[in-house]
Amino acid sequence: MRALSPEEAALWGKVTATIRPLSREPIERPIAAEPKPLPVAKPKGRVPAQRSAEAAQKRPENVRNATLDGTWDRRLISGRVAPERILDLHGHSLDRAWVEIDRALERAIASGERVLLLITGHERKGEPPLERGRIRAAVHDWLAVSRHSRRIAAVRSAHRRHGGGGSLYIILRKP
Repeated sequence: MRALSPEEAALWGKVTATIRPLSREPIERPIAAEPKPLPVAKPKGRVPAQRSAEAAQKRPENVRNATLDGTWDRRLISGRVAPERILDLHGHSLDRAWVEIDRALERAIASGERVLLLITGHERKGEPPLERGRIRAAVHDWLAVSRHSRRIAAVRSAHRRHGGGGSLYIILRKP
């Protein structure tokens, strides 16, 4: 059983203060002690930069964690999904990659396609500044704030036959 957080303990105290006991005998109420703060573990690997408050407010939903039904997820995991459009971003600058992603999403939506394979290359682990892997590191944030974000149902890692960790499936909602 876990201990209550300070906020939960305060809320529970308010709830129990409004309860009338069934018997007429007074109830001894324990005084809640201040919980000890838990030690914070140092994160391993590269820690992503904090997003600005403005970018967080523009973000309508977290497309990385958006849910699909079980059939879609099983098909994606097994690699049985055939991408209807493929966009390879190797050799592109960050600005050019953003333009190409926006253009590919616009075309896919216009033609009623559901699955876009985005080949970004592998994200490179290590301390910034990195010369490689910048597109992969930025793509989820780009998709979340793009003008097409409401049409994106989910973003998933691609199966090995479609590029594995260096590629992403972008699943678009039905029109």
